[in-house]
Amino acid sequence: MALDGARLIVGPGASANGLREARRRAGHALQIEQTDQMGFEAALARLYQGGTETDGDSDALSFDLEEAARPSRERDLLEEAEDAPVIQLVNQLLRRAVLAGASDLHVEPYEGGLRVRMRIDGFLQTVLDRADVPVRRIVSRLKVMAGLDIAETRLPQDGRIPLRLGGRLIDTRVSSLPGSYGERVVLRILDRSTGLMPLDGLGLTPDQVALLERLSQLPNGIILATGPTGSGKTTTLYSLLKLANRDERNIVTVEDPIEYELQGISQSQINAEIGMSFAAGLRATLRQDPDVILVGEIRDGETASVAAQAALTGHLVFSSLHANGSIGAVVRLRDLGLDNFLIAATLRGVIAQRLLRRLCPDCREGHPPSQSEARWFDKHGLPLPLQINAPVGCAACNQTGYAGRVGIFEMLEVTEVLRDGIDRGAPESELKRLALEERDTLAGQGLTQVAAGHTSLAEVLRVVGDLA
Repeated sequence: MALDGARLIVGPGASANGLREARRRAGHALQIEQTDQMGFEAALARLYQGGTETDGDSDALSFDLEEAARPSRERDLLEEAEDAPVIQLVNQLLRRAVLAGASDLHVEPYEGGLRVRMRIDGFLQTVLDRADVPVRRIVSRLKVMAGLDIAETRLPQDGRIPLRLGGRLIDTRVSSLPGSYGERVVLRILDRSTGLMPLDGLGLTPDQVALLERLSQLPNGIILATGPTGSGKTTTLYSLLKLANRDERNIVTVEDPIEYELQGISQSQINAEIGMSFAAGLRATLRQDPDVILVGEIRDGETASVAAQAALTGHLVFSSLHANGSIGAVVRLRDLGLDNFLIAATLRGVIAQRLLRRLCPDCREGHPPSQSEARWFDKHGLPLPLQINAPVGCAACNQTGYAGRVGIFEMLEVTEVLRDGIDRGAPESELKRLALEERDTLAGQGLTQVAAGHTSLAEVLRVVGDLA
């Protein structure tokens, strides 16, 4: 049986109990329409697709078998005719996420059925929440596409699904996690066709662009990008690589995954299962006569130590690090076991960044700042704007009040004064006073965007915190 508005489409396998349950869930009288098995399957497929079928091949989502490199003898059991609606539903969900510009797609079984959400501009939005979908078949379909073991449901698994949408190459990383009501699957979506944004498109000020250009031309040292997952660290590092890329320089990267292919740069993918970790890959690149090395992430003491040794021996090392701010990177390196003198000798610059949702230009509303709003500008030494904007919501922004995102950056160049503070083990609060003015912090940069009318004060408070 399938519900289509006030109609109840009944197939040949419907039972009296099923009819009563459908009436209970609908909460109102239903018009019953009986059909044969073929008609029922066609109606079910139409409902799964949500009435948003696309015309032509330009929006058709296809599975790139060549890139998946799966054995020819492998047979996809879900390709059987009776499971076609499941395949269509999965393809529709993937197509919808890609066309909406989502960064992640969450498939979450729960007691009442299946919920699917996609993350757009940093926020999760529900796109499907139904009790009458075959949860296990949907999860199995995704696992088959990602080359995972569908028989193993007790352990987490990771894979990838290469897709094409209208000629665009879409790389999808898949992670499954066992749960109480089935396996939860999260897909990280990367549209390779979008390419890298120019520096001025990232939200950088002219002074910050000049600093990035200066850092990229250094002969040695470590330059870090910090921030939470999804804050754009990789994009910033790739922009630095493009600035550093010259014919006379040998640039090698160790990444997980390789997100964008850069011309003239040797890029390597790590594989922890066979021992190709960040630390092992970094050691190997040192034997490749590099001038510049990009390490995807410093996540342990071994990688941090090898990166510091590489910087000491005349290499310029770019990497990302999970820390709350630019000065927080120094504390994090200490936590990973690096000595203060080694941090002071090798660290050249830190870029802390966040992404703020940009106000929708069609519906934002301006108002004079209140007394409580004005105190944030006073605290950070910024001139008080005559008005600030707040989100409203309209059809153009899907009633969210926001459309797109803009970056804010806290950039730190390690000067002699700061190097001396790091070397003698000064605490984070003292290092922050030595290195940054209030207007140059993430909070100050966020307030600058508020004054320019690009975002709201509520969004800055949500992303940066209490603006301390």
